[in-house]
Amino acid sequence: MKIRMLRFLALCLVSVTFSAVTLFPGGRETTSPSPFGQSPTEVLSAAGTEDLRALVASGRLAELQWPNFSDHDASVKDFYDRTGYKLGWIRDGKPTQQAEALIGMFEQAELKGLNGSDYDGARWPDRLKALQASASESALIHFDVALTVSAIRYLSDLHLGKVDPKVLHKDFDPERAEHDPGAFLAAEVIEAQNAKASLAQVEPPFLGYQRTVAALERYLQLAAKEVPDTLPTPAKPVAPGQNYEQLAKLVRRLQFLGDLATSFVLPQGSTVYSGEVVQAVKTFQLRHGLEAEGKLGPQTIEALNKPMTDRVRQLGLTLERWRWAPHTFSQPPIVVNIPEFILRAYEGPGNVALTMPVVVGRAMRTQTPVMEEDMTYVVFWPYWNVPPSILRGEIIPKIVKDPAYLQKNGYEVATYAGKVVTDGVVSEEVLSQLRAGKLMVRQKPGPSNALGLVKFIFPNTNNVYLHSTPSQSLFGRSRRDFSHGCIRVEDPKALATWVLRNNPGWNRARVDAAFAAQKEQQVNLAQPIPVLIVYGTAIAKENGQVFFFDDIYGYDGTLSRLFDQAYSAEK
Repeated sequence: MKIRMLRFLALCLVSVTFSAVTLFPGGRETTSPSPFGQSPTEVLSAAGTEDLRALVASGRLAELQWPNFSDHDASVKDFYDRTGYKLGWIRDGKPTQQAEALIGMFEQAELKGLNGSDYDGARWPDRLKALQASASESALIHFDVALTVSAIRYLSDLHLGKVDPKVLHKDFDPERAEHDPGAFLAAEVIEAQNAKASLAQVEPPFLGYQRTVAALERYLQLAAKEVPDTLPTPAKPVAPGQNYEQLAKLVRRLQFLGDLATSFVLPQGSTVYSGEVVQAVKTFQLRHGLEAEGKLGPQTIEALNKPMTDRVRQLGLTLERWRWAPHTFSQPPIVVNIPEFILRAYEGPGNVALTMPVVVGRAMRTQTPVMEEDMTYVVFWPYWNVPPSILRGEIIPKIVKDPAYLQKNGYEVATYAGKVVTDGVVSEEVLSQLRAGKLMVRQKPGPSNALGLVKFIFPNTNNVYLHSTPSQSLFGRSRRDFSHGCIRVEDPKALATWVLRNNPGWNRARVDAAFAAQKEQQVNLAQPIPVLIVYGTAIAKENGQVFFFDDIYGYDGTLSRLFDQAYSAEK
């Protein structure tokens, strides 16, 4: 059973009330003094109140960048219900300090990886000037609604993301508690002494998210400073110690990117690729998921030439994915980042207890799905039940060529109830039943089993899990998408020890004994462990370095289109 993971804000929104409004026993509403010495809301005429109600009910405001706000009309209505259909962002005919703070955030939405135009970022200066020139009641109403709609959009995008993750990843459906941005605005922002700090409450509470926000700001600055100066691709890869005519240009690029100290001075006329420059290239290659051998080949030159606007977009999409994640977990989770080919197990908020390389599904045919599930048990010395697709596409053709193939490779034919039919030569009759899907093939436990000596199960419809592997050589490669969809882990004993740490009596010695036992053993976890399989092509590390990875499954491209079209689809 999936552990319920609630977003922290949703728990308090229902009980929070608008502090500046009190109800007398008879139900009559009155307003208490505002902490800013002004009335908490701007009272309208009877006709103005009706105009405001009609505008809110219409779900459309023509002067907005995206006029149709019907997707958020319930939140907009909730906001004005809480203000008693008075203006929330106007005091004495002027925008409040909270309104001005919100406008400032809309104008700088790119600092959060969002598009300022979605919240009318560039239109607010003219609106403010128009109010100064003529603050008619109608103008105030339209200004107030425009600000409310923009704030609700911004708040929702900042908290949950612009794109529904299930549109891109049908299997990724973490439990996301209901969140009412209209209620939050009325309760937490309309009278906040620091509106920016109030909105910070809705952002993901992860150190990795905060580091990514800081990295995005740095790369926005780099994008503003960047002057295109493309490095040509050499005819042959340039190895350390060889001449490279574009060395001076390479040095400038590495210094611009921060991989080479700005204090480094290249001797005039030097073209020998060596020393600190080679080390800087290795650092750059490591940060970009490339073989860190120092050679200047096509992939390295292409990555060096990548414009900073592309890196800004990668960071922004990673922030979007951070917003999809649950804000709290029942237990410290295991997180696998597919394009990084890395697994991390956490021992507390932001504290990584274990890190290891993984092998994930092939980019072309057997991609590992993005998902969130709970690990519930571990199996030592497991059988490998061959999936039907692999049985049809790979195993049966091999049996046709060699009826003794299963016997030679440690497989057996069994019923779906687990009764062995044969582990020897496959007859035509058995082969016919395999083709018809009436029987299955499984690989016997042992060191040569495709799953290695342990598998970690988090039940899911894709039958994907973590497991060990007898093929260790692949972990030495920089790009590791070689599996049929499951995730191979480099250090299964360390992972098993961490996973079973809450099971009484289980320590590293007992894990070692289970690996040596030569018999199948299932161990149910004392406490289920959340497992998140995610997809982020930009990672900001604790030391301030930012790592970028190839979009191996093409998800960044798809998400980028969905991200840009999110509000235009409502037009």
